[in-house]
Amino acid sequence: MDSSYFMPTRVIIGDDCIFSNRALLKDLGEKALIVSGKSSAKANGSLADMARALEANGQSSFLYDSVMSNPTVDCIYEAAEAVKREGCDFVVGLGGGSPLDAAKGAAVLALNPVEKSGLFSAAFTRALPIVAVPTTAGTGSEVTPTAVLTNHAAKTKTSLKFPALFPRFAFLDAKYTLGLSRATTINTAVDALTHAVEGMLSRTAGALTDTLAKESVAVVAGCFGALSGDRELDMGIRQKLLYAAMLAGMVIANTGTNVVHSMGYSLTYHRNIDHGRANGLIFAEFLRAIEQKEKNSDSKRIPVILSCLKVRSPDEFAGILDGLFGKKETFTAAELEQYAEQASKARSIANGIFRFEKAELLDIFKKSIG
Repeated sequence: MDSSYFMPTRVIIGDDCIFSNRALLKDLGEKALIVSGKSSAKANGSLADMARALEANGQSSFLYDSVMSNPTVDCIYEAAEAVKREGCDFVVGLGGGSPLDAAKGAAVLALNPVEKSGLFSAAFTRALPIVAVPTTAGTGSEVTPTAVLTNHAAKTKTSLKFPALFPRFAFLDAKYTLGLSRATTINTAVDALTHAVEGMLSRTAGALTDTLAKESVAVVAGCFGALSGDRELDMGIRQKLLYAAMLAGMVIANTGTNVVHSMGYSLTYHRNIDHGRANGLIFAEFLRAIEQKEKNSDSKRIPVILSCLKVRSPDEFAGILDGLFGKKETFTAAELEQYAEQASKARSIANGIFRFEKAELLDIFKKSIG
């Protein structure tokens, strides 16, 4: 049983965990750059809680709250300038994947000046200390060494991935997710689910990542009933989803993502479809494609995944996703051809256990959203 696993982030979970564990922040420096979106961190209470903890420690902070959904390269350069201008010693990200990834980008650029044109070809070995506070339950960015950025030059999303980008601390308090809409909660939960499943279908999957992935898939699947209904999504459900997203982040920190993410990025870039929903629209058809490939191989991972999902077939899973997402967006044949071409060139497409050629990717697109 050969296996390897690395995740240096210290995770703290629980109600009011930022203030209760504020002493952990004291050694990071005198001043923090707090990175967030325009309003969510204020509304959910995470900004006030972080400010209260820093003040109690005698530390100061500067707020950079200009992160947009799917942060751009320009955004992280602007945040990095704020780090240097304000004399910040560490970076705190508050929010979903966008602010957390922007915080990582700022932390690495603050110590590594590089031209924008060379950003995605550079190698980074150091960054300012990063603190991550997720306020959605999806990306798992709080425990990964990855920052996903909108890359206008390539007309898609591109990742920075270096061990230096692992947050030093991750504070998980589910109360910050209570105000999320049902649609956002569904989209982020499906994002976490794709992380876990793609991790199980990665060439670098191992016994440790599979154990984490199976737990994550089972927890999200156990929430399908609540997500598809109309009753309030209470703290219990919120805690489970935040836990599952963190586990899935721990998976992809070591395995990376592959086909689904490579395909979903085009839907987000070109049509502004939420990342989790974009993945979910093609997810079931992708599993059908893997199931067909496994008929002629020694791999038998789909039955394990279906068992964790508590379904008997990809068709049954597709029905669940259809119920969660409702009416799908429509796409032209030309759009799908373009998306398949882009996905076929993505670096992560080769990370899966099976190779998918452009024609196969196009077939998945057509059967999912054609």
